[in-house]
Amino acid sequence: MGTAGDGGEPDKPNSSIRSMNSVLSTLRVFEEVAVRQPIGVSELARVTGIPKSSVQRCLVTLEQARWLRIVDREHARWGVTMKALVLGLRSAGEQDLREVATPVIKGLAAETGETVLLGLRDGDDYLIVAREDSSQLVRVFMEIGTRVPLGGSSGGVAILARLEPQEVDELLRAEPREFEGAPLLAPDDLRKEIARTTERGYAMNMSSWYRPHVASLGAAITNAAGRPIAAVTLSIPEMRYQSAQEEQLAKKVVAAADEISRLLSSP
Repeated sequence: MGTAGDGGEPDKPNSSIRSMNSVLSTLRVFEEVAVRQPIGVSELARVTGIPKSSVQRCLVTLEQARWLRIVDREHARWGVTMKALVLGLRSAGEQDLREVATPVIKGLAAETGETVLLGLRDGDDYLIVAREDSSQLVRVFMEIGTRVPLGGSSGGVAILARLEPQEVDELLRAEPREFEGAPLLAPDDLRKEIARTTERGYAMNMSSWYRPHVASLGAAITNAAGRPIAAVTLSIPEMRYQSAQEEQLAKKVVAAADEISRLLSSP
């Protein structure tokens, strides 16, 4: 039987080693994106020591498998997708976020009589993954699967308020100025809102940003490492919202988010 050196069959052990190295490189790229997102090809090549052409191939492979996506097209920077985030949330008996959170958000909806939404951070977006509807005739409705900029929802702002300042700076540089034709908060105003959220422990959106006539209270959900990965929001039609209720309702929302965080972190 020939060898790679005499024009016969390729050397199988060497081929297997190359395939294994390719897999390891792809996994390394994925890990660095997950830790440093959003991140571009040049920086990935620098931190991994892998040639840029190889990094690009790894990124394309991971994008095709729906583990990564481009989150900043202007600067060609990459981040993880919901697929990666949801699997990463499995820390309690292989239960995912929705399984853990469903009883909690059902309880919050029943206690308040208002719509409760559960959302995930997906790069620089906020993705609605579960909803418990209000029992009221007039109620807030949002489709599961709706994707909005982090700065365009109380849940997203609650997440931003728990991130490291450097990561917030990177996200705000890529934050869009409008969504579905409606203006979003300018970066300076969004920073002020993040600071207020940090101080009071929850986010408040009163008939602003891209959803007029809706009052929304949001609190972040964290994983075992204390990193914000999702949020609970209580959404109320402005016509029914009373500012005197804010403190009481906010305590319930924060308690629900804390309970989900606890369940996710339980062994």
